[in-house]
Amino acid sequence: MDEARARYALTAAKVLPGAAAREARLLALGENAVFAAGDLVVKVGRDAELLDRARRELRVAHWLAGAGVPAVRAAADEASLVEGHPVTVWHRLPDAVREAEPRDLAELLRLVHALPTPSDPALALPPRNLLSGVERWLRLAGAAIDPADAAYLRDRRDGFAAAAAALTPHLAPGPIHGDALPRNVHVGPDGPVLVDLETFSADLREHDLVVMALSRDRYGLPAAAYDSFTAAYGWDVRDWDGCAVLRGARETASCAWVAQHAPGNPKALAEFRRRVASLRDGDGSVRWYPF
Repeated sequence: MDEARARYALTAAKVLPGAAAREARLLALGENAVFAAGDLVVKVGRDAELLDRARRELRVAHWLAGAGVPAVRAAADEASLVEGHPVTVWHRLPDAVREAEPRDLAELLRLVHALPTPSDPALALPPRNLLSGVERWLRLAGAAIDPADAAYLRDRRDGFAAAAAALTPHLAPGPIHGDALPRNVHVGPDGPVLVDLETFSADLREHDLVVMALSRDRYGLPAAAYDSFTAAYGWDVRDWDGCAVLRGARETASCAWVAQHAPGNPKALAEFRRRVASLRDGDGSVRWYPF
């Protein structure tokens, strides 16, 4: 999905007046195209397979509002499927007063991790299957990537899926954000709030913490920033003997996620090849770059 396709779906959804849809500002383009117009934000999902996830994200937003957790709020109760793309509408947050820091994320995670698993069957949170998207992302990559690399990632997926299922957690399992990065925190005039709720799950709390450990090791997060995260949260997941397993699963998923952008995007293909080569070589020090 490129911007033109996403904007076409945005216009067809008729959640914004015609002129507003045409002039909406594109904020992000990944699994979703995110557009801002006036007091609203509209998310257009990449394909119809993401519809159930979009519906669950809306239910999670309402649940978090009821629990008093600072998070983005939905502006419509239902997700619609328009031209094969899930569309959801959100209240636009005030302009950020500063960039989110790891400690902001840690404080929000403490709130989320204190929540019990929802009892309402309508809000049944799935397990955080990091590897569930691997096949779809590799399929979208198609012939743009080496078939041997795709086979290698499938083998890693299967191995880490089995290893993760056998882990003994240190923390009590329950609700997690699922993609716990500072980029998914918005710091407005009233403080930090969580955004991008689509990966909310009920699983090992360690999933949320391994993300930042991997950021330190792979993406250049300074050690002091990571230390501020662990200090604010109160525990360092690297002290847990299951950390390497969840890290390996996330690295595998991250490689496959980049692969879907490889067709027609040389930078994505180069980053994909860098990541796979470092995994094949067993070199955990190779720097990866956000994409």
